[in-house]
Amino acid sequence: MYLVEDLYKRHGERLGLEFIAGKEGMRRQIKVPEAHRPGLSLSGYLKGYAGKRFVIFGKVEMEYLKDLDPEVRVQRLERLLTASTPAVIVARRYRPLKELVLLCEKHKVPLFRASMSTMNLISKLTLLLAEEFALSMSLHGTLVEVFGVGVLIQGNSAVGKSETALGLIERGHRLISDDIVKVKKREGSYLEGSGAELTRYHLEIRGIGIINIAHLYGAVCVRDFKSIDIAVKLETWDDQSFYDRVGLDEKYCDILGVKLPLHILPVKPGRDVVLLLETIALNHRLKGMGYHSAKEFNSNLLNIIAEKTKTKKRTIRREAHKKVVGKKQARTTYPSGDHDR
Repeated sequence: MYLVEDLYKRHGERLGLEFIAGKEGMRRQIKVPEAHRPGLSLSGYLKGYAGKRFVIFGKVEMEYLKDLDPEVRVQRLERLLTASTPAVIVARRYRPLKELVLLCEKHKVPLFRASMSTMNLISKLTLLLAEEFALSMSLHGTLVEVFGVGVLIQGNSAVGKSETALGLIERGHRLISDDIVKVKKREGSYLEGSGAELTRYHLEIRGIGIINIAHLYGAVCVRDFKSIDIAVKLETWDDQSFYDRVGLDEKYCDILGVKLPLHILPVKPGRDVVLLLETIALNHRLKGMGYHSAKEFNSNLLNIIAEKTKTKKRTIRREAHKKVVGKKQARTTYPSGDHDR
């Protein structure tokens, strides 16, 4: 549950909010990550009015309210302040009308004044609310950026996730988070991963301990957050398991409702996992450009098979035709003794 009080404490300074009235309503719940200007609602037309959003008063709204009769002004404002309205914000540092202050106190609706312009306030407030309301979860794994591709490395403990990430960093790639990856769903379509503040830029290597990548390799080898493009699951090599050797069978995993390409990568002594991860990342970029190596190979193979099949059928038909012609010629040839007659 996200409250007006939480927004004010976390982002009040960033939004330039100044508390005016309605202290008893600071525990009101914010139900939707939206803000709007009342506009037509101030004229009394409330059909379809959604009272769950932040109400923002700008220059136009304030001037319109000043031109109304006091009784009409109070009536219009009171109809806007519903039981589910989280808060009211007056932009551009306008002084709130006395009637608005009294009504906010009466209905226990928090009233703020902001320094920024109306449109900037709505934009920033909407972005902050979307950030707070975004679906999120924590995953066990390591997130790295390889050739610009966000790769989430997962697997059982001691399979070599952190060592693989260290090898990638040694080759110039970037670390986002190790051990715990905080994942958020952005714009309802893609995932963004980041690390906890305490463990940011750190790797845990068994036998060495905790190391700070930013200190060892420089700030160029770390990032605070990155979109997650593919997931790679490391697992110990099992001779009894079947591993895809062509790449046509594409696998996916579901994280917060987003389908993410999944690669199962078996690990055993002698396999260069770092090189394989780089290859997976590059191949993913090629797919994004419209080049699918496995499908192209399969298409070429099918074309060759189809061509050979056609050639074989033509050869069979040609041989069959020769046999038929030979039989016809044999039937029309007279025996050698018939010529003397």
